[in-house]
Amino acid sequence: MLKTVVVFLSLLVTLYASDKVEIFASTMVSEGNIVKATGGVTVVYKNYFITADRAIYDRNSSELELFDNIRVNQDKSYKVLGKYAKLNIAKKEKFFKPFYMSDKNTRVWMSANNGTSKEKLLDVKSGVLSGCNPINPLWKIEFSSSDYNSDSKWMNLYNARLYIEDIPIFYIPYFGFSLDTTRRSGLLMPSAGYSSNEGVYYEQPIYIALSNWWDLEFKPQIRTQRGQGIYQTFRFVDSATSRGEVSTGYFKESESYFKQNNLQNDSHYGFSMKYDNNDFLNQWLGTDFEGQSGLYADVSRMNDVDYINLASNDVRNNSTSTQVLSRINIFYNTDSHYLGGYFKYYQDLTQVSNDDTIQKLPTLQYHYYLDTFFQDHLLYNLDVQSNNLTRIINKTAIQTNVNLPVTLQTPLFDEYMNISYKANLYMQHSSFGGGEQNQTVSSEYNNGYILRNFHTIAISTQLTRGYEDFSHVIGLSISYNKAGTQSSNGYYADYEELCANNQNQNDARCEFYNISDIKEEAQVDFIEYIYDDKGSEILYHRLAQNISYGNIGNRYGELENELNYQVTDYLSFYNNMFYNYEETNFSKVFNQVSLNKFGINLALSHLYKDTFVPATTLTPRLTSYITSTLRYTYDNHYSFSALYNYDAISQTAKSQEIGFLYRQRCWDFGIRYSENRRPTLSSNVESFVDERYIYFTILLKPLMKDNGSSNITMQLPNSN
Repeated sequence: MLKTVVVFLSLLVTLYASDKVEIFASTMVSEGNIVKATGGVTVVYKNYFITADRAIYDRNSSELELFDNIRVNQDKSYKVLGKYAKLNIAKKEKFFKPFYMSDKNTRVWMSANNGTSKEKLLDVKSGVLSGCNPINPLWKIEFSSSDYNSDSKWMNLYNARLYIEDIPIFYIPYFGFSLDTTRRSGLLMPSAGYSSNEGVYYEQPIYIALSNWWDLEFKPQIRTQRGQGIYQTFRFVDSATSRGEVSTGYFKESESYFKQNNLQNDSHYGFSMKYDNNDFLNQWLGTDFEGQSGLYADVSRMNDVDYINLASNDVRNNSTSTQVLSRINIFYNTDSHYLGGYFKYYQDLTQVSNDDTIQKLPTLQYHYYLDTFFQDHLLYNLDVQSNNLTRIINKTAIQTNVNLPVTLQTPLFDEYMNISYKANLYMQHSSFGGGEQNQTVSSEYNNGYILRNFHTIAISTQLTRGYEDFSHVIGLSISYNKAGTQSSNGYYADYEELCANNQNQNDARCEFYNISDIKEEAQVDFIEYIYDDKGSEILYHRLAQNISYGNIGNRYGELENELNYQVTDYLSFYNNMFYNYEETNFSKVFNQVSLNKFGINLALSHLYKDTFVPATTLTPRLTSYITSTLRYTYDNHYSFSALYNYDAISQTAKSQEIGFLYRQRCWDFGIRYSENRRPTLSSNVESFVDERYIYFTILLKPLMKDNGSSNITMQLPNSN
């Protein structure tokens, strides 16, 4: 029986209680179990929305065939286009030939001979994939087969060949990637490179994320002429107010490299831990304290500096420090009281042993916040700190400091002036332990204390005046300090003459003596601000001068001048300098210029310091150091960068770099040349290696993320 059905008639086919197919068309012709639809055919099946020029449906086999200009939209996330498609409703299978898929979010498209889909799985045969314009794409990946899971958004390619334009670049038997940002286990982007003395470098990160509160990353690496190792990082979020990570690593040197470079250790290992909790007391003890509690830990330990050097192959993103500070801070804070405990451990990676390094394990602190009496005319606060200064060898000490300042203040002349008097009460007590290895130095350290007070009188004023386009604020303060009474015994009485005012700071007996004489002096501070009509700071200027009345020969302390001038909205200048009257020279001058305009982002600074004491091998007299970074963005595609750090005293370039980056919507390509001085530990002596690198950046968007993992590194022969 033949029937003609007019515009927008729908055919409802019920297969299961929950499965149905709706077909809309301008014209439908039915003969037996065969239904033919033409003219703007639209098929609605579950979350699929399919359009075509014509369709044939067989009620017996539950097969729906679609012809010409086929468009498929699933959850508004991707489109599949082709000339022919077959949908088996009973078996829940779909077949497309030819096959074309485009993801809406990532703009990744795939074209292939055919594709077969069953439920959430999609199999594609012999195709090409890219994130660029389908017409002459800048890059593409050809493959023999592919499968895609629409639930996990994960795609696998087999026998993949990467082409830049039409030039084959790389072949890999298997390549898998995600089309969304969901965390999942798998292989991350590898890092590769070549070094003339370390050989081929390859690192393959492995990412494990089996739960939403933790993940684990393994980073095995091989350097063919040097050795192999593995670093791993465990990251976790254990509550809404806390998170942390634990990292460990191990690298084994080859015997030939170890001997040739005269290294101190043939293996390098270490660990680090970071943890931050903003409410640990209530969380761990089940309490409901109103105050704030906090715990912060940043702990590192390693056997030498090469543990840091080998953690990455990019010297810019993995700077090496020869001084490592581990610390744990814990505190509880209320409106009136503060309790804290701090643990600090110092490690000098240029030394074979740190047994003689003083560690602060721990420092305990109690602080009572500023409080007032008599309508805010009397102010006081209290601070108590106790430091356990310990080490493996030589003397140790427990030092406790008590500081109680009491201030009496009042405004004058309708608050145009403020005058105050402060009585500063201070005490330090030390008790000693351990022994002195150097027998030429007296090992007698008697427990003792020092108790003293000093007085401060201050007068200050601050004036503000507004103008049409800006406002001007100036402030002037003058303070005068004078010593009061002092009492001491034990260690402080025994070594006051030897150690006071750091006059014999290299003497082992003075390393615990940190008391300086209270000078009779006045301090003059002048400060001014200029703000524009929008409230933004244009200029900050400060002058500070100390005038001593106790030492006539060196009455004037160093004059400090600090200036921050926002010349325009894109140009700023900062200066900080100290002038020494006795030496008639500057002890410190720091200048920095910043520019961000016309596509240029420039930061240029210079630091000059003079200690005015004879230089030693460890402490040079002069410092003259230049740092500079430059980035120039020509347009949306081209950018250039440069970096240069120079030690003018040793006439050595500490680091320098120049680079170029070309950006497109679907890919980035860059190259940069870098030189870096890296510290090493060899034969019990601190040493350096001057390294030279070339980094190639190839970023295929959106398959790769711009996190530095797309770098291919080549290390040139070391200059030394």
